[in-house]
Amino acid sequence: MICFLTSRTDSPGSDHMNLNPANGFVEKLRRCLPEPCRALDICSDPEDAEKMDFYAAAIRASFEDAGFRFGSFRTLDGRNREQAAELVRQADLLILSGGHVPTQNRFFTEIKLKKLLRDFDGVLVGISAGSMNCAETVYAQPELPGEATDPNYRRFLPGLGLTKQSILPHYQEIKDDMLDGLRVMEDLAYPDSMGRAFLVFPDGSYLHIENGREELCGLAWRLADGALTQICAEGRSLTL
Repeated sequence: MICFLTSRTDSPGSDHMNLNPANGFVEKLRRCLPEPCRALDICSDPEDAEKMDFYAAAIRASFEDAGFRFGSFRTLDGRNREQAAELVRQADLLILSGGHVPTQNRFFTEIKLKKLLRDFDGVLVGISAGSMNCAETVYAQPELPGEATDPNYRRFLPGLGLTKQSILPHYQEIKDDMLDGLRVMEDLAYPDSMGRAFLVFPDGSYLHIENGREELCGLAWRLADGALTQICAEGRSLTL
């Protein structure tokens, strides 16, 4: 399996959802996808069919606009969850959509996605929450109102185990955000990193995994023990 764990696949600030070529993303993707390919978009919320269909259509259009062609493009959500094993087996490309991390994590557990991926030999693209849930230990940073102050909210979840990196995406968007009266970085992520390490990057950067090698592509930081340190620059790569 070849993985591209992104913050988001489209270009920041674009009015039209198009694939972001920054840091060699489209070039690398083009080298490993068959033509045409069979794609499966695995949703973030199995019960919100309308929203999932909208994002799946947008993702498909962005790939097609970049010149990729599909023999099929299907969505796996609550409507066909019982077909999960067959759909994954038939796909060349799996896309793990963005959304609410714990909601998606529960769906992945329900369809036993971690087990299904053991025999998957294609390409996997994670987007935001989809990338976060690929970690061995997922950092489910509080996102919705009430989560930051809820003592029962679980910030660390078991993931798909495709990488040991706990990913924190969209840094350029969240670095100054507030939630429940708290700063999401200084008051939440920094303390949560004590005794742990998070891979932090903005849109346009991604983690490329192939043959057991993890390559960080683009601007990124390491947040560990309450300290944020830049480890890679835009246009550069780093083997982790």
